[in-house]
Amino acid sequence: MRVSAVVALAAGLFASGSGVSASEQPPAAQPAATRLNEPGTGPQLHISSDEAVRLALENNLGIEAARLSPEIQAFAVAQTRAAYAPNLFSTASRSSRSRPPTEFLSGGEGIRVNTSEGFSSSAGVQQNLLWGGGRYSVSLDGGRTTTNNPFDQVNPNITSNFTFNFTQPLLRNFTIDPTRQALLVGQKQQEIVDVQLEQQITQTARSVRLTYLTLVAAISQLEVAQESLALSQQLLRNNELRLEAGVMAPIDIVEAQAEVASREEGVIVAETRIRTLEDELRTLIMRPDQPDYWTARIIPSEQPQLTPQAVDVEAAVANALNNRTDLLQARKRLEQTDINMRGARNQRLPDINALVNYGLVGVAGTQREFDYDAGILPPPIRTETQRSFSGALRDIFGNEFRTWSVQLQVNYPIGTSIADAALAQSRIQRQQGVTELQQLELNVARQVRDAARQVDTSLRRVEATERSRSLMQQRFEAEEKRMSVGLSTTFQLFQAQRDLSNARLAELNAIIAYNQALLNLETVQRAPMGGS
Repeated sequence: MRVSAVVALAAGLFASGSGVSASEQPPAAQPAATRLNEPGTGPQLHISSDEAVRLALENNLGIEAARLSPEIQAFAVAQTRAAYAPNLFSTASRSSRSRPPTEFLSGGEGIRVNTSEGFSSSAGVQQNLLWGGGRYSVSLDGGRTTTNNPFDQVNPNITSNFTFNFTQPLLRNFTIDPTRQALLVGQKQQEIVDVQLEQQITQTARSVRLTYLTLVAAISQLEVAQESLALSQQLLRNNELRLEAGVMAPIDIVEAQAEVASREEGVIVAETRIRTLEDELRTLIMRPDQPDYWTARIIPSEQPQLTPQAVDVEAAVANALNNRTDLLQARKRLEQTDINMRGARNQRLPDINALVNYGLVGVAGTQREFDYDAGILPPPIRTETQRSFSGALRDIFGNEFRTWSVQLQVNYPIGTSIADAALAQSRIQRQQGVTELQQLELNVARQVRDAARQVDTSLRRVEATERSRSLMQQRFEAEEKRMSVGLSTTFQLFQAQRDLSNARLAELNAIIAYNQALLNLETVQRAPMGGS
């Protein structure tokens, strides 16, 4: 609509009798416009602001990297939690031993070396318990030993043992221990990482919308610069005709030529600005591996609209204090400090542990009964009884031969311990965190109030620039009429045209600034605004 209005205005100016024919039109295509839409420079991507945000959520590398952080932290938490997974263990060993007889009954006739060979294996499960900080171990083993000692009553000797051990902290490490402390801190860090991802998405969406609005403003500025260049070129041609007819001084031609050069510079600057903003936007919404990444032209498909909105400053401040991502992160870090304080306070307690041990044993093998009345050494074997390994297991599961014990262990450091220093450090860190949180809350409230103030200021700017543009329009039309009757100069007409173009662009920039202010007010309630 602005382009058609300017074209109509230009046509009216040069058809008013100032030596310009009504049939003469500004050039339809300028070199800059041709370069902007030149086929072969890349495909044109016509997108709205919402579509640009959607593309950024899909393609932005910063968001893609931030999405990996929750997964990384989830695996870190899983590593800590793995300390409470049951752990199966097993061992197997074979042994052989030889030594000279050291006792009267350890050898026999012709035996100069006592030898024994054995094989044993065991299996079990052990686990640290999340609740209460206890730990247990259950194992079952079996073994077979043979010896050349003629006095051993069981040879080969087959044994099996069942062992249960349980350790329960009663004070220190009962409600929290270093592993549970690390797990709780890691879970809070998981929440912080999730908030950081939300913050990254919010800030990226704001950057996309701001860049989109700035690109719209740059394109509009280029259109105004091209229109001004077309009008100045038309005036130059008309003045050249007047000079040839002898009705215009040569100095007026120089003024017109200077104005054309100035307007050409404006077009060049506007084109460069558009290229720069397109590159900024493409890095936000496109992937580098996409075809035509650097050559695709990004064309906004919508213009900013003026939709005044009422702003409740107190409600906006309260919303920001409750929901802003940096405040949420600061509060969760305070919760991490509280967890560390809780852990350090627990470590200052006496280390009192209750230990319960319970064991069962079963015996099998070849049991020999000696005839000690024979009067010879070694005594002859009177009977042999065979018992298989299953017999040893029956002893165990029948709870026949058991051993148990209950212990109470007490440890307490004398003097200042590591836990005392850690607790003092955590208290100071918490005090520091509370102070920093209060400062951050003040900054957030100030930023929200400033953002709300900018919304009000931008709306008043729109009203002021709208009045200015209307007055500049009237002035331009009056100057055009004065020019037609010879009461104005080319310079004065240029001034009027330039002032109208600037007023029209200022109105558009004010509308864009109002939309940017609304966007900033929305963002500042959810996350720090970060970059522009």
